Amino acid sequence: MSESAAPDDGEEVVGTDPAELFDRYERQREADDEAPITAHFEVLRSQDTRLDRFLARRVPFLSRTQLQRLIEEDAVTVNGRVPKASTRLRRGDTVVATLPPPPSNAIDAEEIPIHVLHEDDHLIVISKQPDLIVHPARAHKSGTLINALSWHFLHRSGGTLSSVGEEIARPGVVHRLDKHTSGVMVCAKSDVAHWRLAKQFELRRTEKRYVCLVHGEVEPEADLIDLPLGKHPTIREKYAVRHDEHGKPSQTVYRVREVYEGYSLVEVELRTGRTHQIRVHMSHVGYPLVGDDLYAGRHVTVGDLDPSQPDAADTLLDRQALHAARLGFHHPVSGERVSFEAPLWPDLARAVELLRRTRLKRVLAAPGAVLEIGARNACP
Repeated sequence: MSESAAPDDGEEVVGTDPAELFDRYERQREADDEAPITAHFEVLRSQDTRLDRFLARRVPFLSRTQLQRLIEEDAVTVNGRVPKASTRLRRGDTVVATLPPPPSNAIDAEEIPIHVLHEDDHLIVISKQPDLIVHPARAHKSGTLINALSWHFLHRSGGTLSSVGEEIARPGVVHRLDKHTSGVMVCAKSDVAHWRLAKQFELRRTEKRYVCLVHGEVEPEADLIDLPLGKHPTIREKYAVRHDEHGKPSQTVYRVREVYEGYSLVEVELRTGRTHQIRVHMSHVGYPLVGDDLYAGRHVTVGDLDPSQPDAADTLLDRQALHAARLGFHHPVSGERVSFEAPLWPDLARAVELLRRTRLKRVLAAPGAVLEIGARNACP
C-alpha cells in the first residue's frame, strides 16, 4: 500500500494509491482472477466530503452508480461501520472498500439464434427470447445476447457493437431486459449511436410498451401507479416499494385490454425504467404477473387455464408473463422517429389464445392503448 493525496480537492488522504489500485484491477482482469480487491484510505483533513464522492476520486475506474451500489451492498465501511452514500467524512475516518472482481472483457462469439427486427450501420434491434441474459457477468460469461451478437456480426451482417461499455463486458448495451422477459431491444453499433440513444433513455424520450398477463381481474381498468421503488430491505434479489430515502420515483401506466375468468391481459406504458418496475408495481397493487414466483405470481399449466382439462399438467408459463412489445425512439443519426414491435413469444401467445377460448369475459376499448395484440401473430 502506498500513500496518496487527492490532487484536486485539498483533502489529505493516505492509503491505497488510485493508480496502483487500477493496475491491480487490470492485472486481475487479464488473469481472469475473480478475487475481490480491498482498498484502504485514512482521512487526515476533513472538508465535509460525501462518501460516494470521496470514492469516485479514489476509484475512478468504477462509475458513481457502481460505487453507490457497493455502499448499498455493505461492501464499504467507515470506521468499521456500514455507512450511507451520503455519509460525510471527517478527520481521522478510516474507509475500507471491497471492490468486485473485474469482469472479463473477452467476449466470445457464439452461434445463438437471434430474431433481428432491424439493422443498419448504427444500431441493431432484436426481439429477445426469454431465458437469454443480455450481457456477460461473472456467473454467466457465455450464452448471452452479446455473445450472440458477436457471432451475428462476424458471420452475417458485419460491423461491431459500440465500444461504450466494453471495459465492463457490456459493449453496445443501451438498455436491458430481465433474463426471462421477451421482446424488443436496441443495441448500438457505433459510439455516436450509443451516446445519443442512451441520452434518450435517460431523458425518457423513448416509448416503451409492454404486454403482461396477470393473476386476477384488474380494477380499475386503467390507472397510473406512482410508487417509489428501491432494493428490497432484506431480500437481495428483490425490489420493493420504498417510501424512504432509498425509494426512487417510479411511474407505470397500465390499461387492461382483455379480462378472463381469474386473469387479465394488460398493456403497460413505462414512464420510468426502474429494475423490475412492472413486476413490483403490479404485484404491489394485487395483480402479480403470471409465472413470476419472485413477486407472488404462479407458474401455470394447461389445466390451470382450461376448465375442460383440469388434469392437463403441460406447463404453459414458468417465467414472468412479460413481453416488451414496442420500442420507439429517434434514430440516433438520421433523427427520424422510428418504432419497432415484437409479436408475443410463443409461450405467452399460447396462454392468451387458450384464455380467449376458455375464459374470455370481455375485451376493452382501453383509450390510450396502441398495441395490436394477436396471439396468432407470434414469434416462431
